Amino acid sequence: MAATPSNMLPLGTEAPDFKLYDTVSGKYLDFNAVKGKNGTVVMFICNHCPYVLHVNNQIVDIANAYKDKGIGFVGISSNDVENYPQDAPKLMTKQAKTVGYNFPYLYDETQKTAQAYQAACTPDFYVFDQNNRLVYRGRMDESTPKNHLPNDGKDLRKALDLLPEGKMIPDAAQKPSIGCNIKWKKPPEIDLQKVNIKI
Repeated sequence: MAATPSNMLPLGTEAPDFKLYDTVSGKYLDFNAVKGKNGTVVMFICNHCPYVLHVNNQIVDIANAYKDKGIGFVGISSNDVENYPQDAPKLMTKQAKTVGYNFPYLYDETQKTAQAYQAACTPDFYVFDQNNRLVYRGRMDESTPKNHLPNDGKDLRKALDLLPEGKMIPDAAQKPSIGCNIKWKKPPEIDLQKVNIKI
């Protein structure tokens, strides 16, 4: 699989809203339902990507460490499940239980939420402050499945530690995440015989 970097949504962007099916609770949740009083982490992840599998335990550790500090966490899977059935909602439910996700794991069937966040890869991380403004995006840390660097979540942890101080990691110091590309659905084919073209 080709390694794909984050698009790096502009800092200061207001968190795009959504209403997606939570494969953990069986409910439909919007951004306000998952946000924390002191900030929110939105993560684009999936079941099968080796880059996500590499960081899953650290994701759980970070969520456990910061939820009590008023930080909300949510995972979103936007992959095309027709061509990648291992990312289907039923298997998302199983994955959440197996890995121990202690946050909602939402299914973005239309892929409109991924598009709104300009998400490009899995995993892709976004941190929003208490005013729902983007203060960090990109990687959890510099570790990948093959580079043997420590998977300690230091970049994401630093961003979360700065939130209560109203500070953030400088833009130039924020690095894109690297992962599998989001598996986009193919655009619908156009039946040219049904298109009325006027010249």
